[in-house]
Amino acid sequence: MDTELLKTFLEVSRTRHFGKAAEHLYLTPSAVSFRIRQLESQLGVTLFTRLRNNIQLTSSGEALIPHAESMLLAWARAQHEVALSERQTQQLAVAGTANLWDAYLQEGLHRLYCELPALSLRADIRTPEQMTRALLGRTLDLAFLTDPARIEGVTHVALHTMALQLVSTSPGLDAASAMAQDYVRIDWGTAFNTQHAKLFNTNTPPLLHTGALRIALDYLLYHGGSAFLPTSMLHHYREQLHIVADAPPITREVYAAYLPGGERQALIDTVIELFGTSPQGAGLTPVPGD
Repeated sequence: MDTELLKTFLEVSRTRHFGKAAEHLYLTPSAVSFRIRQLESQLGVTLFTRLRNNIQLTSSGEALIPHAESMLLAWARAQHEVALSERQTQQLAVAGTANLWDAYLQEGLHRLYCELPALSLRADIRTPEQMTRALLGRTLDLAFLTDPARIEGVTHVALHTMALQLVSTSPGLDAASAMAQDYVRIDWGTAFNTQHAKLFNTNTPPLLHTGALRIALDYLLYHGGSAFLPTSMLHHYREQLHIVADAPPITREVYAAYLPGGERQALIDTVIELFGTSPQGAGLTPVPGD
């Protein structure tokens, strides 16, 4: 199957618009429409319902999305392995959520290249659902996340306990005042949301809701407000951000997840060890039940 057909399908499914997909792919709308018809002809199904200004996925289209993503990732990985230089003898694909890269993983990435100079790494930002599918499809070797996916066969290792503290650009605020004024809600996972709801009974909607720590931090520094940020990064902004004294910290675990027993198992173990020995890490703890 032509991988360009799959790329076009995924772009149309994302934009729900043939014209926008064409712009993003540097094609004409008629070329995009032709590719979708080709793919539908090859599969023998209808992938989209085409009503005026209303393009929707059919049930067959919905079912194709994870397979298309896996096939494109597998093809990209094959291209990468074939193109490896003689110096790069080890390859690994890792992914994490956006906020974990900013809060924890970036530092470990630098350590990997210092300790493993022959490593060729593919590092991506993905949602937990995308990482789980990629792990099961073996197009991803290692996933970093805050809520372990309880799926049979996937092993999780607790790498680090991350403390999140409510801070504000205005000094002297209590928790109620901080969350009522320009509160920025960062998505730190399901367990965080549960603890947050128990600790703070507020009906005031956040001014900004994001899954990316960098977006939240930039907003705070430019416009002011409050948010839960990792305590490990607060010393960089001691002049701009002030701890809300009566707000208890909320802790989150950082997990590494992988399918055991593959050909890269030794390399995965080494990478987990390097991430777990971060200056802000807390050692490695297997998760019971895996």
